[in-house]
Amino acid sequence: MGRLEIKIGSLLLSPPIMPASGTFGYGDEVKEFFNYKDIGAIVTKGLSLKPRKGNKMPRITETPSGLINAIGLENIGLERFIKEKIPFYRKIKKPVIVNIFGESLDEFLQITERLDEFKEISGFEINISCPNVDKGGIEFSKTPDIVRTLIKEIRKRTKKFITVKISPDSDYITISKICEEEGTDAITAINTIRAMEIDIHTRTSKISRTSGGLSGPAIKPIALRIVYEISRTVSIPVIGVGGISSWEDAVQFFIAGASAVQIGTYFFVNNDIFNEVKRGLEEFLTKRRTSLRNLIGSFKPT
Repeated sequence: MGRLEIKIGSLLLSPPIMPASGTFGYGDEVKEFFNYKDIGAIVTKGLSLKPRKGNKMPRITETPSGLINAIGLENIGLERFIKEKIPFYRKIKKPVIVNIFGESLDEFLQITERLDEFKEISGFEINISCPNVDKGGIEFSKTPDIVRTLIKEIRKRTKKFITVKISPDSDYITISKICEEEGTDAITAINTIRAMEIDIHTRTSKISRTSGGLSGPAIKPIALRIVYEISRTVSIPVIGVGGISSWEDAVQFFIAGASAVQIGTYFFVNNDIFNEVKRGLEEFLTKRRTSLRNLIGSFKPT
């Protein structure tokens, strides 16, 4: 009853619990203190065609129930990623989902085509929702026709697993429908929410940009609602992410309609959170004498 295993598209997740992009690095940075058996797949930080320096410091500030980040998709770029990270993925034998980002359609396609060659890469999380960059990111979500073209062209270039990371600041229902129509395997909901913090002494932002992306427990109720809405609109699975800090939170997402979950900010607080969520979910299902499949989407509207 308590078995945790879900297949989404071509991807088998055992357990269906993953790190959220941007909070787990490329996956190899935590190898000295992390048990990869606690996750079903690695989801990398955002990867672009060329290396990016990201935004200037300071780029993170804590809030009472989360944090605001404006990292700006800093990353090592495609070629270094292939050279330095793929050898590690061969060793751990876990599915690897690469979160990819581009400032143009061509950049997305070049990354997809290059990584499609490697069996160590299981799929892609298409990032059209980052609020912390001036080009690309959430700007793609504002034009449904661009999203349609992007997903259609990416799907032509790979048979691997594809999920699209959705912004809560977009018309996420329309975008999700388009993604389903163009052949994505899942929707990842949600990315961070635009927010700001002000230093009262300097009267300036606490981060280098005026605003950044809010994550952590503060956004969980919003993420939960959006997962519920999307899961009842499309027939493809939804991967729920946003503010999960306990196994009870994860159970809520499954009940709302998520087929898998991602944990991000709380990993900075508790490095054992994936194990705790995994064990808690297994025990919950066993005690309730039910299965994960029966739990998914079992919410009862009032």
